[in-house]
Amino acid sequence: MRKIVIAIDGFSACGKSSTAKEVASQLGYSYIDSGAMYRAVTLYFHQNYVNIDNSKEIVKAIEEIKISFQFNERRASSETYLNGLNVEEEIRKMYISNKVSEVSAIPEVRRNMVSQQRKLGKKKGVVMDGRDIGSNVFPDAELKIFMKADLAVRAERRQKELLEKDQLIPIPEIEENLLARDKMDSERKENPLIVPEDAYILDSSEITLPEQVEYVLQLATEKMIKYDG
Repeated sequence: MRKIVIAIDGFSACGKSSTAKEVASQLGYSYIDSGAMYRAVTLYFHQNYVNIDNSKEIVKAIEEIKISFQFNERRASSETYLNGLNVEEEIRKMYISNKVSEVSAIPEVRRNMVSQQRKLGKKKGVVMDGRDIGSNVFPDAELKIFMKADLAVRAERRQKELLEKDQLIPIPEIEENLLARDKMDSERKENPLIVPEDAYILDSSEITLPEQVEYVLQLATEKMIKYDG
């Protein structure tokens, strides 16, 4: 069947990445975590003391950033590399989460990342998750999903993820971070987080990961049959 682009957008900790990874695996598609790209930029800015209010510093820094993904066979997952170094664990830490929405809202950063993302998805057969994939990066994606979930559920999921990385963060602090990111992502001037008109809404509050994956796979199959015919 003809390969398609599957764009999965939504709020933080709704299960976007987990769903996207499994869908890509079952379809034999490439998985691209756009959020990891912005986290990698945030890490670079942090490590190199880039002033996010200085356009010249931002442009210079972006030119020095190379982001790639490599599959880790032992973990059976794709990992993020920044200028040749594996930064997968570091970019998931809370101090990066607290800054990533601010950095990703910078127009120069967003335009550069969007350009890279479009190149990665040019040949189709891609599942990409993020904040503006269906609305901006791939507005013509054959399948668009927008995920959401209750705040309490999202906070519990994020805390569990952090605990698995030996980071103990109180639920109230996580909820504060999620709400702040929601606000910044939804109100930024450059490609804000919105629900694309032709997106399917997936509320993951009370359904399991396998159910989320099955829902997306069913829609994907329908789309592939449609476009193949």
